[in-house]
Amino acid sequence: MSTLNIGASSSQRKSKNKKAAGTRHDPRWAHGIDVNGDGKTVRCKFCSNEYNGNIYRLKHHLAGTKKNCEPCISVPEEVRKQMLELLNANVEAKTLKRKQLHDYGQEPRQQETIPNIAANMRKNVAGGSGTKQTTISAILKRDLRNSACKTISQWFYENAIQFNATRSSKYNQMFEDVARHGPGFKPPSYHEVRETFLKEEMKEVEHKLELFKDEWKDVGCTIMSDGWTDKKRRSLCNFLVNSPRGTVFLESKDTSKFSKTAEKVFEMLDAIVEKVGEENVVQIVTDNASAYKAAGHLLMEKRKHLFWTPCAAHCMDLMLEDLEKHLKVHKTTISKGRKITNFIYVRSMLIAMMKEFTEGKELIRPAVTRFATSYLTLSSLSENRGQLMTMFSSDKWRKSNFANIQEGKRVQGIVLDGRFWANVTNCLRATLPLIKVLRLVDSDENPAMPFLYLELTQAKEKIKKNFNNVEKR
Repeated sequence: MSTLNIGASSSQRKSKNKKAAGTRHDPRWAHGIDVNGDGKTVRCKFCSNEYNGNIYRLKHHLAGTKKNCEPCISVPEEVRKQMLELLNANVEAKTLKRKQLHDYGQEPRQQETIPNIAANMRKNVAGGSGTKQTTISAILKRDLRNSACKTISQWFYENAIQFNATRSSKYNQMFEDVARHGPGFKPPSYHEVRETFLKEEMKEVEHKLELFKDEWKDVGCTIMSDGWTDKKRRSLCNFLVNSPRGTVFLESKDTSKFSKTAEKVFEMLDAIVEKVGEENVVQIVTDNASAYKAAGHLLMEKRKHLFWTPCAAHCMDLMLEDLEKHLKVHKTTISKGRKITNFIYVRSMLIAMMKEFTEGKELIRPAVTRFATSYLTLSSLSENRGQLMTMFSSDKWRKSNFANIQEGKRVQGIVLDGRFWANVTNCLRATLPLIKVLRLVDSDENPAMPFLYLELTQAKEKIKKNFNNVEKR
């Protein structure tokens, strides 16, 4: 009996010593105080809140998981991340143990216990034999990931979600948050997505918008208009407000009935300025169409301290338009280039033949504006000049039905005409430097005006050099 009492007493002392603060190696105890010395009530060192339930609730308190306790509002970020990592490690360890128990428990021959399995895994990780051995953990994670990825992909397919959604910054963050939660995560319901979280998101957007408006008052802003035509051929105009913080969408107007009337356009622009606040607006930017140009001058007459500025991209496009309209060689060359592309691209057999000779390259290059597209298509034709001439001189072309029709003969004559290619070269010498600037001003990166002026000056110098400084009238 005395031996049993001694053993029990020894066991109690070991248990008590195990809970003593001085013998605890769990890093979470570094951020908590054992209030009663028994490990049952712990006080957070950062916010002084006390929690019952040993170290379990403290670690969730520090990690901010909101599980059975409020998150700590004073915990340093590095401590919070450390606690999350420890919690995730515990979850992974438990999941692995359950999987191992299942896998090894089904086979009568396997009598290894969990500690023995873990020991074998540690040996594999050590790799003392010099050969790479795949651990059980790696195999499990690979299989689990493949299963999860398959389910996620099926969700994309079944709901016709665009694959570009995987490039969203929120896509990766979404899965990181789910992994941080661990097993048992319950996804948001239809009602939560449609109501609860949508309203929360609206509040956040409204809060961010207020920050933008505060900046408008401090440093001013630029109102930008973006005109476009939808599939129903309606003329629409989007209005955006730009400031150092960024650009925000303001509203969209249907301008189909008055886009050509200066007075009506002026009234629309004036109302937009009033909505933003005249005292906050430095300038308003629109395209250079005659109605908008006249409306811009009317606006400056009424509101003396703001400026109307034409859109740089639209001005560059008008330059290209003038070249095509007023220079006969440009107009004729572009027309011939369109005959080539139109003849090929309305016939699937000719498209296949063309790609066979051009090694899959296209002849049409979409650009930011219609006139830039015309000149870039000429550039593409010039790059594939040899391939096109070979195609229209080949036996494959001569044996095709297209070689015998009148339109085919005309297009063949254009492609094999050396004067056409000389004119293409002259057109590109005058326009490619301008298209380079157009791409710059229409890109997502907004260059400062001095940089834009420099590019324009360099473009003019390049054009002069291309024509040996000879001005032809």
